[in-house]
Amino acid sequence: MTPNWDDMRIFLAVAREESLSSAGRVLKIDPATVGRRVARLESTLDSILFTKSQQGYVLTPAGQRLLEHGLHAEEAIRAAAGAVAGSTRSLSGQIRIGAPDGSANYLLPQVCAKISDANPDLDIQILALPRVINLSRREADMALTVSAPTAGRLLVKKVSDYKLHMVATEDYLRRHGPIQSVTDLKGHRWIGYIPDMIFDRELDYLNDIGIDRVALASNSVSVQLRQVTLGTGVCVAHDFTLPFHPGLQKILTDQVSLTRSFYLVRHEGDQRNERLNRFADALTRGIREEVLRLEAGTDA
Repeated sequence: MTPNWDDMRIFLAVAREESLSSAGRVLKIDPATVGRRVARLESTLDSILFTKSQQGYVLTPAGQRLLEHGLHAEEAIRAAAGAVAGSTRSLSGQIRIGAPDGSANYLLPQVCAKISDANPDLDIQILALPRVINLSRREADMALTVSAPTAGRLLVKKVSDYKLHMVATEDYLRRHGPIQSVTDLKGHRWIGYIPDMIFDRELDYLNDIGIDRVALASNSVSVQLRQVTLGTGVCVAHDFTLPFHPGLQKILTDQVSLTRSFYLVRHEGDQRNERLNRFADALTRGIREEVLRLEAGTDA
């Protein structure tokens, strides 16, 4: 018998979440219904698709084979829907972007607002997480990352370079003495990421400039910048954040300057989705323009 697509949709959610309750939350249905629908699919196919373990629901070999076909079917349906929605003049529906909290707080709000103005029927969601967004579990339709992933079936496009410099408040420097050379850096209190929670090597800024102790740490860029604006220490900040914190001043710009990049990462199966292609183009253009605009206002 041919399986019901709605049952397949539930199967895919359980395969991704490895839990009936988590799949239910994603699908907005109760776990008991999820379990019944999985059982119905197994009966239809006369195959056991999951085994229960301490880690949750694990795919059997039959489940693994079905997953591959289910993902292809899901991608085809998404592409078809995107082709229809993308053919209209204005984008509609819902699109979710995952991003590190620095870009999610300081770039995406204004970029997405402009896209929303041009597409009033489009719902845009920004998922700000201090970790890598899991696209394979459909946490988001696309993600902004600080390094280009090399594993998985993904579309990766470089969006923009951005600059970072050391910053502090004038009050802090007056109280603790000026920083005139790299050798002065170790005599100051440093603010940065929690070392064992740095989820991407590209974020290990302090290691790059020889700082081995972080006195005030957070996994959030926004918290780090809040701390430095209170005059409590020195941190490395994205230049595009500085217009939002006019009390901060760059330090040693002629001696220490970092450059990083943003990449837009998408599901490989979405490459024929006209709706997501149009949104990705607008997002890429908007981020490039916004980085240039904000950095232009911080040139030392």
